[in-house]
Amino acid sequence: MNSSNKSGINNGWRSIIHEVIFEADTRVGKLFDIVLIISILLSVIVVMLDSIAAINKEYGNFLYILEWVFTVLFTIEYILRIISVGKPLKYAKSFFGVVDLLAILPTYFSLLFPGSQYFLVIRVLRLLRIFRVLKLVQYTVEARSLRQALKASKRKIIVFVFTVLILVVIFGALMYVIEGEENGFTSIPRSIYWAIVTLTTVGYGDISPTTPLGQILAAIIMILGYGIIAVPTGIVTAEMAFAAGKNISTQACPDCSAEGHDSDAKYCKYCGVKL
Repeated sequence: MNSSNKSGINNGWRSIIHEVIFEADTRVGKLFDIVLIISILLSVIVVMLDSIAAINKEYGNFLYILEWVFTVLFTIEYILRIISVGKPLKYAKSFFGVVDLLAILPTYFSLLFPGSQYFLVIRVLRLLRIFRVLKLVQYTVEARSLRQALKASKRKIIVFVFTVLILVVIFGALMYVIEGEENGFTSIPRSIYWAIVTLTTVGYGDISPTTPLGQILAAIIMILGYGIIAVPTGIVTAEMAFAAGKNISTQACPDCSAEGHDSDAKYCKYCGVKL
């Protein structure tokens, strides 16, 4: 009897924490997320200001204290997220779980490795939660469609990139033979670098062909570059045409913390737990 009551109290406590931290549909949950986003913005601003020498000299101690205040708050939040889900390890390995952890580790590492606290700017990634807070579901749907399209076109893109790598090696070797060391193409790797810069239409201009044959080859590579840029765009666009997006809710699974469920879903599509 006592064991059952204790279990019920524990589940109720975890359920309340989960609703506040993970859910954006409730008033308290939305308020929590808004406060969290403001805190993230302020913490990133503190890190950026601390990197400015003049400000650091004048207000360094104050910024250091603020940095630790935000880190402690985010640490408490991370712990609460871990204990409020049924599968803590799954949340810890998820995208937001990893980002949440990386948002607090640099400050602790700075005790051993001075300067590593500047990596705290990764906290800005946590602002992605704003899509859920403001219920910008249409953006979430588009993001999911884009992710599915990229995943479906992965093999085609790999083949495309491999083909481009072969082309730049061939063009680089040809340019090395045509121009030679006297014109700045001192090695095949350096010539390949030039081919990559030219093929991608970046054109730094630090190396350029001077012989007529070299300039003709460069012109061919430039024209080919415009055509190559369109290829991956076309691959992804074609896959996006097949990606069917459904309306999704902002509800998070109470067991594995996964999001992106359909609005009419009764069970989590990742772990099967009832939503």
